[in-house]
Amino acid sequence: MAAELVLEEVKVFGLAVQENEDAAVAEKLAELCMLYRLKENELADELVAFAAGKKAFLLTADFLNIFEHEALNKRSAKSHKRKENRYSGVKDINTIQELLDVEEEEENLLDAYTTPSKGSQKRAITTPENPRSKRTTSTRSPHLMFSPSSFSPGATPSQKYTSRGNRGEVVTSFGSVQGSAWSGTGGSAASVKLFSAEDSLTKRYKFMFQKLFENREVFACKIEELGEALKEHYQIEEFSSLIIPVQEPVTVLGQIGCDSNGKLNARSVILEGDQEHSSGGQVPVDVSELAEYSLFPGQVVIMEGTNSTGGQLVASKLYEGVPLPFHKPTSPTEEPEQQMVLVACGPYTTSDSITYDPLVDLIEVINKSRPDVCILLGPFLDAKHSQVENCQLTAAFEDFFKMCMKSIIENTRSAGSRLVIVPSLRDVHHDHIYPLPPFSCFELSKEDKQRVLFVSDPCTLEINGVIFGVTSTDLLFHMGAEEISSSSSVLDRFSRILKHVLTQRSYYPLYPPAEEINIDYENFYYYAQLPVTPDVLITPSDLRYFIKDILGCICMNPGRLTKGQVGGTYGRLYVQQQIHREERKSPCIAAQVVRI
Repeated sequence: MAAELVLEEVKVFGLAVQENEDAAVAEKLAELCMLYRLKENELADELVAFAAGKKAFLLTADFLNIFEHEALNKRSAKSHKRKENRYSGVKDINTIQELLDVEEEEENLLDAYTTPSKGSQKRAITTPENPRSKRTTSTRSPHLMFSPSSFSPGATPSQKYTSRGNRGEVVTSFGSVQGSAWSGTGGSAASVKLFSAEDSLTKRYKFMFQKLFENREVFACKIEELGEALKEHYQIEEFSSLIIPVQEPVTVLGQIGCDSNGKLNARSVILEGDQEHSSGGQVPVDVSELAEYSLFPGQVVIMEGTNSTGGQLVASKLYEGVPLPFHKPTSPTEEPEQQMVLVACGPYTTSDSITYDPLVDLIEVINKSRPDVCILLGPFLDAKHSQVENCQLTAAFEDFFKMCMKSIIENTRSAGSRLVIVPSLRDVHHDHIYPLPPFSCFELSKEDKQRVLFVSDPCTLEINGVIFGVTSTDLLFHMGAEEISSSSSVLDRFSRILKHVLTQRSYYPLYPPAEEINIDYENFYYYAQLPVTPDVLITPSDLRYFIKDILGCICMNPGRLTKGQVGGTYGRLYVQQQIHREERKSPCIAAQVVRI
């Protein structure tokens, strides 16, 4: 009923629902009304204003996700800030505990200048909620480690998160599992390593020293390498120049671009030719004669068409990209064991609290199911969190991260799971450059070095012979905002984008990149390319979770562990290395996305 009222309101202003998306749009509108506590007319006003700014006239599920990300989340954050300012003088159990902590620190300072008497004992501070002092309580409990009242003035748990009622619900799945319980062996038989250590980013590097001609060399090499692969696959004899007028059809190689600063559309497509045949020249492209296409800025393509004047290429055929082959590990001597892999992506706090309750719940899930491998992707302290943006934290960002890592590592030792820690561009204390080097500010003990692996973003992992491609960058959101298509195929937008990632052989093929990303193209060329087509590709996003089989690669968006003030989702997979046969079989037996 709420969705129908909203659609009636926006219909007056010329907004309509795209065909075949009626159910998805209605479901999303009802979810937004309930999640952000908006009346139907209020949501309609927000949506009309946002659509007018974007010059959009059709409502789709993808557009509503973008609307939520760019408009409603910011509106919610501003409302929460006003509430915090209004009730800043109210005292609760957390602020009282802060005063007690300060008093305890002062007593410690006085003791440092006096000789303690033989029987002097400090009286333990006790309350019904805190029966023992912090110093006398074991710090092994994740609930106690994530009570940062000394770090943040807003350490009150999120009421929306704690009152959720859909914990453990499976929201999407792939394959089938024997029995109902998901459990691993606690990493006893798990082998986790970088797929190619010599070609992987393992340490920090100097950035902001790029030269334009070096960047140009990277683009030229990318076009040349993909062009050679496509030329060999389609058995093309020779490429022609893009800028020389020719009356008969020609086959050209180049990179898709946009002729303006706006979003790419069918009338703004240009093709930048390769250096060898076209000297990097650019011409507009007429795509009206193509039966179907899916294009985005930065895409390397081969086109066939006519360019009778030298000023415009009328494309008649577009050659599809070709993915890399899959990795073929050596055949095991005996049947490999099945491995359970858990995947979770930050933020690990809700937007209205800094208490890390969702991470505590995730640790409980790890200890209960004992997965063989846990892949945990940042952000661990989100740069977009309201208390970070408003400078309300009284401790260093790095201290938060260390506290977070300490609790994760110490409280999962009993489970024995191997941990893979992947950074994010939204980690406020880390470098803001892509590709992103691994975390370096947390020192591991000798016993933890065998169990914990810090990797870069992106990275390619080998888990018992199964290849995982992992990135924490929201490439689905970035590419979804730029991709255009005209297609009669059944592929949805997510599937088209994932197919581009595999066929362009890059973890981030978009160029120019999104405004929030800074790319070092020299290191991008070495460390952000796909070495092989992965068996499993992990691509977390703010957009809706999914599990898809794309060209034989199982692609998963596990969602984020939190979404605003409510709980989010995480993913889990069963994988097993397949004994080499003539016909390849995916090593991913089953996968699920589950609510925290």
